[in-house]
Amino acid sequence: MKLTIEAQKPYNFDLSCNVFSDGDPQIRKYEEGKFWQVLDLNSKLIYISVKSSGTVEDPELVLELKSNEDISDEDKEYVLKIILKMFNLDFNLKFFYNDVKNDKIMSKLTKTLYGLKTPTTQTVFESLVDSIVEQQISLKAAHSIERKIIKKFGSSLNIGSNIYYAYPTPEQLNNALFNELRKCGLSFRKVEYIKDISKQIINGSLDLEKFKEYENIDEIIDELCEIRGIGKWTAELIVIRGLNGLNSFPADDIGIRRVISHYYCNDEKISAKDARKIALKWGKWKGLAAFYLIIAEMRDIKI
Repeated sequence: MKLTIEAQKPYNFDLSCNVFSDGDPQIRKYEEGKFWQVLDLNSKLIYISVKSSGTVEDPELVLELKSNEDISDEDKEYVLKIILKMFNLDFNLKFFYNDVKNDKIMSKLTKTLYGLKTPTTQTVFESLVDSIVEQQISLKAAHSIERKIIKKFGSSLNIGSNIYYAYPTPEQLNNALFNELRKCGLSFRKVEYIKDISKQIINGSLDLEKFKEYENIDEIIDELCEIRGIGKWTAELIVIRGLNGLNSFPADDIGIRRVISHYYCNDEKISAKDARKIALKWGKWKGLAAFYLIIAEMRDIKI
C-alpha cells in the first residue's frame, strides 16, 4: 500500500534523514534514499518506508505500508499523522532562516544545510526513555543499550525474510523483569526510573502525550522535572526529541557546548552560561540552531 505526502517547503529529505544512516536496519534506518521503521499502532504493527519523490522546493514523499494484519483507512490516517510529526513536514523553515539571517555563522549554515528539519519520536515516552538511558554515559554506549532494550522487549514484525522491532510500550517495559533490563546495560537507578514511569503511564497518573498541547516550553520542563529520574537536562532533551520544542536548549550538554565553541569560540572551552549567552542570537529557535550546529560538525562543514 502506497501513499503520497506533501511537505512544507523547503525540505531536504535526504539531508534530514541522514541522522539515521548509522541506524540498526531491524529498528530504524536510512539507506540509499529510503527510511524505514516499524510503528506500533495500539498493538498493530505496521512497517513503514519513506522515499522522496520531489525536490527541496517542491517536496513530496512516497509512503509504503506493510503489515501482517489488514490496514484500515483509520490506520492509514493515523500513520499519516505520525509521519507528519516524525519528520516535521508541516513546519516552515523560512521563519527560522529569516530570524537568524543577521547571525553570519548561522546564516551560512542555513544556506549550506538548506531544507534540514529535525526528527521527532513517535511518542513522548520513547524520547523520555532514551534520554534517561543517555544520562551520564557516552552516546555510543547509550545507543547500544537502546538497541538491546528495543530488541529484547519491543514487539517484532516479520516482513518476508526480515524481522523488525518496534519501540517497547510502557506496558512492555513495566512487565519487563528488573534483572533483564539490567542485562541490557542499564544502571539500577535507571531501571527504577523507567519502570516507575511506565507504571504511572499505565495507571493513568502520568500522561506524557498531553504535553503536545502545551505552548509554554518552560511549563513542560517544570512538570517533567517533577518526575523521579528527570532533571533539567533530561527534560530539555525530551522536549526537543519528543515534542519538537525548537526553543528548548540543553546548555549543560557537553556535545552542544562543544559545537557552539567550535563555530563561535575557536574551540575554546565554554560554560553553560556562555552557551546560553550565544544562543540568545537565535531567539525562539535555540534548539533548532543547536541541531544545525551538530549536523554541521557531523558533515565537517567549514565556515
